[in-house]
Amino acid sequence: MAPVELTQRAAPEEQIVWLYEKQKKIYPRAVSGWFAGWRWALVWATQLFFYGVPWLDWNARQAVLFDLAARRFYIFGFVLYPQDFIYLTALLIISAYALFLFTAVAGRLWCGYACPQTVYTEIFLWIERVFEGDRMARMKRDAARWSSGKLARKAGKHAVWLALGLWTGFTFVGWFTPIKQLWAEAFTLNFGPWEWFWVCFYGLATYGNAGFLREQVCKYMCPYARFQSAMFDRDTLTVSYDAERGEPRGPRGRSTDLAAAELGHCIDCTLCVQVCPTGIDIRDGLQYECIGCTACIDVCNHVMDKMHYPRGLIRYDTQNGLAQHLTRRQHWARVARPRVLVYGAILLAICAAFIASLALRTPFKVDVVRDRASLARIVEDGRVENVYRLQVMNASEQPQRYLIGVSGLAGASVAGNAEVDVAGAAARWMPVAVQLPHAAARAAGPGAHRIEFEISQLAPDGARAQLSERSTFVIPR
Repeated sequence: MAPVELTQRAAPEEQIVWLYEKQKKIYPRAVSGWFAGWRWALVWATQLFFYGVPWLDWNARQAVLFDLAARRFYIFGFVLYPQDFIYLTALLIISAYALFLFTAVAGRLWCGYACPQTVYTEIFLWIERVFEGDRMARMKRDAARWSSGKLARKAGKHAVWLALGLWTGFTFVGWFTPIKQLWAEAFTLNFGPWEWFWVCFYGLATYGNAGFLREQVCKYMCPYARFQSAMFDRDTLTVSYDAERGEPRGPRGRSTDLAAAELGHCIDCTLCVQVCPTGIDIRDGLQYECIGCTACIDVCNHVMDKMHYPRGLIRYDTQNGLAQHLTRRQHWARVARPRVLVYGAILLAICAAFIASLALRTPFKVDVVRDRASLARIVEDGRVENVYRLQVMNASEQPQRYLIGVSGLAGASVAGNAEVDVAGAAARWMPVAVQLPHAAARAAGPGAHRIEFEISQLAPDGARAQLSERSTFVIPR
């Protein structure tokens, strides 16, 4: 019997995979350049709008105020009521399709330039650099032991962060509560419970998201990063690394012969990684964590200038552009593709309908409610009377007079005074009795009959805006 040779197999190397890994802190490096200038321009524009608009006056009131308590929205010359909710819906749809269109054409423009998370992170990082210095200084200070200098810098930074966060919360509430009234209450801390809640909640959310969570909001909390790929195609402009030109990468001197050294233009300085707010390496290709801030483009262009290489190793480009070496004209020709045309056509149609609806909007609203306490009754001379409650809402800021009439049922008329005065930007409930002569009631027959209230605005210049609201008139048996 042949001997059996026993062999011992080497056990595979064990690898421990942690379900939770401590998040490594990212220290983005400061960068300057053309795209950085655009980012800061958007920071200034968005923050001047957010912080400044609530302080503007219009017709002796706050220019833009969403007064939830009074259920009125003031937007410069417009006064909107809850019945105008369709306009908010239209604005949300327009914003969504604009986002789809911009994303299909040029990727995450919103995320990189105008998203509040990006904007406030940029501001908070600037404050951090003022107190603690740039990337290497912050890393060195965090690794060092605590000292009075370190404590003072950290405390100063967090104090400014917290103050900016609370001012942001205060301004946010100022869009819904008159901000000058809110400012007067701030000196006595006499806020209402909801005002306290939202100032603190929004302020602490800004402080936490922009000061601590930062890139984690974009990578793990924001849903847009997950479904953006549905709007991308091979002709979408994204921040791209030209691997064909850059590889093989490696350090070298300015006078190095690239052909002899078999090197590409990438000197592997890793500056593109150091400036990235989400900590990714753009040279690994398109990644969902990339927010399109273009910081890597600016810093890479600076490196290319120093090395006397052409700019654009990292640039805005498309997958087809990189693969097929498309020219600028060919890129523009591919913009007008079916997806972009559909998004653009829908967006244009919705915008046109929105503007036309605002232009043709009647300057008042009317709600008709039947008086349930008295559906129908017989009054003097055998007339049949139905009582209604009308709410007339004046959407202008001048007092108006309205004439109330009724049609749709022969012989029906409004009993008593048919005129009503409503103050500017106000609403008024009033009872309205509609009567029908006995003979007309017999001719119409018992049951519910459709009528229409016709409300006309009596303008001093004789022009009339008219609105009709349907209801029913009940004739008892």
